[in-house]
Amino acid sequence: MSARLSLFDRPMSEKTRILLVRHGQTEWNRIERFRGRADVPLNEIGLAQAEATGRRVAGEWQPGAVYTSPLSRAVKTAEAIAKHFGLQVMQHPGLTDIDYGEWQGLTPEEARLRWPDEVDAWYNRPGLAHIPGGETLSDLRARAMQTVNELVARHAGETFVLVGHTVINRIILLGVLGLGNERFWRIKQDTCAINVFEAEGGDYTLVSMNDTCHLRAISSP
Repeated sequence: MSARLSLFDRPMSEKTRILLVRHGQTEWNRIERFRGRADVPLNEIGLAQAEATGRRVAGEWQPGAVYTSPLSRAVKTAEAIAKHFGLQVMQHPGLTDIDYGEWQGLTPEEARLRWPDEVDAWYNRPGLAHIPGGETLSDLRARAMQTVNELVARHAGETFVLVGHTVINRIILLGVLGLGNERFWRIKQDTCAINVFEAEGGDYTLVSMNDTCHLRAISSP
């Protein structure tokens, strides 16, 4: 008679752990300007946040790879993490911030003077918003999730880090949770927040979100 395999005896697929990190503070997110593809550097607070984030990751996880948006504010944050593990930071264009088109560099108030309907849509109906000359959230989501899926396949069963931006991180988290883009503003991403999710069996599970406990000793101006 052949032995039957119980549910608890069946092999389970390996989990892949992803640490999704937002970059540290810049002057443009301190005073709130549309940043997008503008290469705005970390300010003094942002550099301290990045260092604290690196120490937090080193204290709790053992990532085998660190990927980042090519923009310097993300690269510097990624480097502060990767140095603890002797890893080389790998830039990935799929993690680049949203293209804000003609809004880039403007404050929301400045943009509203020229595009009141479009700015209203961005803040109240983000899933339907069209930024003049820029990306839609649908476009961004396709790019972001393709990147995540690609890297999960590359690092199956491992732990790795992604360093991105508030907009793309929110979109990735919506994808992980299976929520629509209209919920964009219901996901919070503080500077240098750490999010953790797992991939298993072709699906994702959110473990923690917008964790900034490691930044408590750093004061913002």
